[in-house]
Amino acid sequence: MSDLFRQSVNTQPPPPQSQNLRPKPTPIPTQGRSSAEYDDYSSSSDSSASSAASVATVRPSSREHEAPPTHWTNYFEQELFLERRDGEQVGKYHVYLTPPTNLKKGPLFICHHGAGASGMSFAMFAQEIRKKSPEAGILSLEARAHGSIVTNASSGEAIVDFSLDALVADAVAMIQLTAEKQSWTTLPPIVLIGHSLGGAIMTTIASTHFKIFGSSLIGYCVIDVVEGSAIEALSHMKTYLSSRPSIFSSVDDAITWHVRSRTIRDQRSAEASVPSLLVSSPTGKGKYIWKTDLMSTSPWWDQWFQGMSQKFLTGRGAKLLILAGTDRLDKELMIGQMQGKFQLTVIPEAGHFVQEDVPEKTANLLSEFFKRNDRSQMVLPPKVSDLIAQGKKV
Repeated sequence: MSDLFRQSVNTQPPPPQSQNLRPKPTPIPTQGRSSAEYDDYSSSSDSSASSAASVATVRPSSREHEAPPTHWTNYFEQELFLERRDGEQVGKYHVYLTPPTNLKKGPLFICHHGAGASGMSFAMFAQEIRKKSPEAGILSLEARAHGSIVTNASSGEAIVDFSLDALVADAVAMIQLTAEKQSWTTLPPIVLIGHSLGGAIMTTIASTHFKIFGSSLIGYCVIDVVEGSAIEALSHMKTYLSSRPSIFSSVDDAITWHVRSRTIRDQRSAEASVPSLLVSSPTGKGKYIWKTDLMSTSPWWDQWFQGMSQKFLTGRGAKLLILAGTDRLDKELMIGQMQGKFQLTVIPEAGHFVQEDVPEKTANLLSEFFKRNDRSQMVLPPKVSDLIAQGKKV
């Protein structure tokens, strides 16, 4: 994780004109909406509202017009808008979904991005996992201020709470609301995947909220985050944020900066995910700024990763840790690895955004991880008592 900050401190913004000659991508129109804009958009759907339950809008892939290169329809089948009121809080959530072809067999990979990223961070992974396992489903969540929004029911103002508990509650709500919208009476076999901050969120869910999955949780995967080095890297976070460009003259320039700074090392992944990180500048003039104000999350940075190693080792299900080769295992994880408590894979050619830098390799790892740990595929030998009851010699 610390590699992200080290490699970016001295990076320079791209030149005003990008040399990329591909058509300019259009930012996903649902990203960065205010609460009022979200309401206007959702109210045009056919969904009905319930104060205590959920509201969802599904936008299936367009068959009438060819989608632009970075459009979500190239990677997911559905875009869902989900709403839930909990006391004085109203959560309006945004997720991408490709349902598994068979709910009994799955798998469903539930993905959570890192701080400052979006659900499209798993776009290329979703595309590659379907090549590897056409029956697989992918649910990519978006945290508050990253595509989702949680507001005060009375004032309509966004609630500024980026504590781990709040982010975990949001993720659990998105999973449950998606299941309700899809009319899933039981959850398919599930693998949780979290990158960076998303790893802390998914690890917490696997260790403290596993009961919501029943027997469906197969395991979880954490991508490029280890408690010790993550907390150490946070001391460089403000330097990193101040060093990166605050405004771009075009979406292409933002993509170019991500690739040239090696923040994202795969051009296709940058083209898929970067547009969703931006919103039009309030000043207009065709400029773009970051959708998420990461500095506003700083009061909670230290809390995000504290105790993560212990939760990772004690969570329910099989465990996979994928690193880019820049983080050291802390003492707890080193002992856990020697005891065979989790699978460790290091991909030195990748940067911090492993699932974007090497999406095919990441998809292969997760596909094999599921197959190896899927209990429904295990065939146990018959019991001796059953053989005797059948009159067979033992």
